[in-house]
Amino acid sequence: MFEDVVHHLIVQPDDGIDPILKTLDGAKKSLDIKMFQFTDPILIQAVVHAHKRGIKVRVMLNPSRFTGEHDNDEAFKVFKDAKVPVEETNPKYPITHEKSMVVDGKQAFIMSLNWAPKYFGETRDYGLVTNDPVEVAEVAACFEADWTRTDFTPPLVSNLIWSVGKAREEVIHFLGSAEKNLYIQHEKYVDTPVIEALVHAKMKKGVKVHAMALPVHSLRDFYRLDGIAGLRLLEDLGIRAHKLHGTHLHAKLILADKKRALLSSFNIYPKCFNERRELGIRFDDPHLIKRLVEIFEKDWENSKPMDLTDEGIKADVEKSAAKKLAEDHGESGSPKS
Repeated sequence: MFEDVVHHLIVQPDDGIDPILKTLDGAKKSLDIKMFQFTDPILIQAVVHAHKRGIKVRVMLNPSRFTGEHDNDEAFKVFKDAKVPVEETNPKYPITHEKSMVVDGKQAFIMSLNWAPKYFGETRDYGLVTNDPVEVAEVAACFEADWTRTDFTPPLVSNLIWSVGKAREEVIHFLGSAEKNLYIQHEKYVDTPVIEALVHAKMKKGVKVHAMALPVHSLRDFYRLDGIAGLRLLEDLGIRAHKLHGTHLHAKLILADKKRALLSSFNIYPKCFNERRELGIRFDDPHLIKRLVEIFEKDWENSKPMDLTDEGIKADVEKSAAKKLAEDHGESGSPKS
């Protein structure tokens, strides 16, 4: 699947699970999978089936979140019971947030989406599939280094962006390359140097910035104060973030001048640049950029500016809590089974 051109785009929730599932089922020689969260039972069984039909499978899973949550325990158990080679991600990094796959040594997937059910039906997410031999070899080399616990040094010139490394500098440079407009879909805006680069593009170069972010109620408690501060700083300087209606924003996408894209696993958050294994890629394929622009502009029409006043934030959080309570108890007022 996805073999006719250099790059293909996966868009969620539009494309669903099929692009991943068909690729797993169609692998001929090998699968190297590195994932932050892997809980989707359909994909877990597809990996097991690939192993049983003789595909050389290796899986690396992030062992736990920094909050202590162990998302991948069930996948570890299933893979070990099925004799699928599975390891924790490189302990050099407290978190591996990268989501990637190398297929038959000829194709690589670079994604913002985890392999959990909600990311195939509820979230705005993206993945890039590359058949470029140089790009594929680079993703494969990093997998091999992390698998064997050896050092990985990215090439000096590459379309790929790695963290820990020069990811922050590369994001800032990408933002600085914009001459007319920036379209951004990111969960949160917390990293000060990146925020400064956005403000510089707006204030010094006159770049028109359209930024989407998670609503405040969706930010975890330990992100909330910093997340609000970042959004308020942008608003104070003329960049008012919008929240997407009806779809949870999990994407990490920047479009510059409707000509170039940067898709990644990393958030605009210091730990993503300073501590974690992350991966992004730049590309400018016209047909892919056209689709991304159309999606962004449709999402923008289906969004609205955030109310970041104290009253607006309180109302947002209370409305979300009331909605969750209603869902937990169902329309009848009794708890759901």
